Amino acid sequence: MKNAFLTFALALTTLFGFSQEEKGIIITVTIDNVKNDTGKVLMSLHSSETFMKGKGIQNAETKIKDGKVVITFKDVAPGEYAIMALHDENENQRMDFRENGMPLESYGMSNNVMSFGPPQYDDAKFKVEDKDLEMIIRF
Repeated sequence: MKNAFLTFALALTTLFGFSQEEKGIIITVTIDNVKNDTGKVLMSLHSSETFMKGKGIQNAETKIKDGKVVITFKDVAPGEYAIMALHDENENQRMDFRENGMPLESYGMSNNVMSFGPPQYDDAKFKVEDKDLEMIIRF
């Protein structure tokens, strides 16, 4: 009987320990200046290895309501990241360009970096440490 009780107590303690497992950081991103409600906003969380090379570590999309979107990235591990956002008006899942190479659709980056030429990771990067983050990206 004593062994059964100890086994039960050990199992309960182990189960409780797993339920208290620490979750990653939550990053909540708001864009409140989308020029219209047509299409969707695509957003991706990138490391230096994925930035401007395709899909991010986490990717999300949402419909636009009254020129505003909110997207949340969950369970983000501590580290260094950058966020890229695109107003995909025609919903073709990519950025469209004019003949001269200029973007046709609005876009933005973490740190609200707007430079001439392609975005740079070092300008858009930010650190995720031990607290949830909220940020605003401007188009």
